[in-house]
Amino acid sequence: MAKSKKKKETTFLVCQETGDINYILLRKPGAEKLQLKKFCPRLRKVTLHVEKRK
Repeated sequence: MAKSKKKKETTFLVCQETGDINYILLRKPGAEKLQLKKFCPRLRKVTLHVEKRK
């Protein structure tokens, strides 16, 4: 039997301080929301980024 694959969704990492979308990821649906410290080019420093689905 063929296994059915779950399609990956496009998710965005949004800066908490500016609201800018700085990173795009492909993730499986149903996973926990990511919260990562990433570089924000507008502020030129590392800030907290939260996952947002389209």
